[in-house]
Amino acid sequence: MRVALLPGDGIGPEVVAEARRVLDAVTGGALAFDEALIGGAAIDATGTALPDDTTDACRRADAVLLGAVGGPKWDDPLSPVRPEQGLLAIRRALGLFANLRPVAPFPALADASPLKPERLAGVDLLVVRELTGGIYFGVKGTYGQPGRERARDVCSYTTEEIERIVRVGAEMARARRGRLTSVDKANVLETSRLWRRVATRVVAAEFPDVSLEHVLVDACAMHLVTNPARFDVIVTENMFGDILTDEAAVLAGSIGVLPSASLGAPNGVGQTRMGLYEPIHGSAPDLAGRGVANPVGTILSAALLLRHSLGLEREARLVERAVAEALADGARTADLGGSLSTREMTDAVMGRLEVRTAAAVAV
Repeated sequence: MRVALLPGDGIGPEVVAEARRVLDAVTGGALAFDEALIGGAAIDATGTALPDDTTDACRRADAVLLGAVGGPKWDDPLSPVRPEQGLLAIRRALGLFANLRPVAPFPALADASPLKPERLAGVDLLVVRELTGGIYFGVKGTYGQPGRERARDVCSYTTEEIERIVRVGAEMARARRGRLTSVDKANVLETSRLWRRVATRVVAAEFPDVSLEHVLVDACAMHLVTNPARFDVIVTENMFGDILTDEAAVLAGSIGVLPSASLGAPNGVGQTRMGLYEPIHGSAPDLAGRGVANPVGTILSAALLLRHSLGLEREARLVERAVAEALADGARTADLGGSLSTREMTDAVMGRLEVRTAAAVAV
């Protein structure tokens, strides 16, 4: 099995290196790795945010682990080449249309969240975000004379795009607690009205065992901070999902501990899918090179990689349990109020992982 590593920019190379250590440990060195450029690092080296060599390496792989892209050096929004273009392009090139962001706060980090502990009790939700359609990929442009410009960003969705993401959401809900919340703005937007009709039809016809509710995006944003435990799986369109998942990140206490997976269609090998896995934090250029970044989000992204693209459920659970135990025992980087370095935090996880792996082998 082969994994493409795209360290990217800022703290990306540091946290990806730590996640690779964990992958090596939990698989006994069974994975092959190819490292390639993306984002600002790729712009500096090749003039493009996604070189052809990187795309080729990702297509040869079973999964992709990415660090982060972007930074002040490449921040000019008027630049014709920007790091974020690499991320959008690789999603499209690999057909990655479904973004998964699990949010299950660690009990040991309850004090790190701005929400009261009682509001975090029982929170275990998953956001399934459509990733390759909507306003981010629609027709856009600015027209008119200086001082009298008009700009537009067109949001559009097809029935097929909505069907396939709703199916992913419903499949995930079926494997969890059987509750699916479809988020839209059907009282205002035509795309949301189509979204609601399609979601209703797909779930009723194909997932009769899944309970479906429709919630407007503004109401969903409110419920995420007032009663997040009410949610099981949330499925929504691209921009709404982008905003809601960043809001949901505060439930965990630090954006540094949350993973994500961007998945394509089933690849015909069991239930596995090609996927790109990355922590939800950005490149954090102010932390780059200091060895203080939290690697947990990337390590947990590696666990999702093991589960969804490699079909290694046991190994995924071992990693997740090791992270939970390390945090429960007080392992903390600076973002969580601790003093461990990036390497030391990974060492704390590795220590629990070795114990878990040894126990599993003994059994």
